[in-house]
Amino acid sequence: MTNPPWERWIRHYRDGDGCTTALVCFPHAGGWASAYRSWPDGLPPEIAVLAVRYPGREDRLGDPFPAGLEALADDIADALAGPAPYRLVLFGHSMGASVAHEVALRLQERGRTPAALCVSGRRPPHRLAGQRLFSGPDHRIIADIVRSDESRAVVFADPDMRDLVLPALRADYRLVDDYSGGPRPPLDCPVYGYLGDSDPEVAPAQMDDWAELTNHGFRLTVLPGGHLYLRDEEAALLADIGAVVTRLTCRTEAAP
Repeated sequence: MTNPPWERWIRHYRDGDGCTTALVCFPHAGGWASAYRSWPDGLPPEIAVLAVRYPGREDRLGDPFPAGLEALADDIADALAGPAPYRLVLFGHSMGASVAHEVALRLQERGRTPAALCVSGRRPPHRLAGQRLFSGPDHRIIADIVRSDESRAVVFADPDMRDLVLPALRADYRLVDDYSGGPRPPLDCPVYGYLGDSDPEVAPAQMDDWAELTNHGFRLTVLPGGHLYLRDEEAALLADIGAVVTRLTCRTEAAP
């Protein structure tokens, strides 16, 4: 696939002729596509690994931020909706889970329902009431990030780096706070949930409510760690996702 929206929105970490399924990865708030650069090493070779390139960071630094989370999903769905040589599985962490879910709904409306949706560390859209607000003054945003990821403290200590990363954080936190969610039609694909067992942002019971948004089953996997559990537990997470894709492939090949 070589259409301009695809190239603008998607970074290819593995995308070869032997790939039958593409895992499309959606970063968390303030996150970058490069967070998924190591994922091909933990997944079977037949799984392409693609990452969504949000505007306003990395090699899209000069591109304007989206007007809202649903507008962002519109643009990404446009990029993914064209013909492709493989089935799609969407994975999103935190804010990325909401974006991936909205993209899945848009693809379903266009007759290209993903083979599965994987959501990580995020409440479903109809259970967002009462969630804390994330945006605010810069010092609060910085404190919030460092609380979840102490390694980022060195970035914010450097004035040049701080000025580089803060605009994307501000914009993404605004997207999260402005996204009202609400009831959504069920997906015609299975949904798989992932969560760190000490995540302060979402509880297992809240993740279980994703089951209400699919006609094809839900399963939650809880791994050790906090909101960013997927860094330390990358191998375990990818082993499970790889097994999910393998099962989906076997079911597809077995279908008449």
